[in-house]
Amino acid sequence: KSTKKYSTAVILSGIFGVIGIHHFYLGAGKIGTGILMLLTLGGLGIWTLIDFVIIVLGNFKDADGLAIKN
Repeated sequence: KSTKKYSTAVILSGIFGVIGIHHFYLGAGKIGTGILMLLTLGGLGIWTLIDFVIIVLGNFKDADGLAIKN
């Protein structure tokens, strides 16, 4: 289980997901995808929605490959 807070990841993804802030929060290995989300506005919102659902379901992983769970 990741040391990153589940609630913080959900809030960041829900509010700032379009610009990829949750990827920056989740670690160095996710910064590249965070930049891509920033440049594409979250894949025009589709990528943002997918990430949000995956985080809420507890299947999203941090940069170390550990699940972000409540």
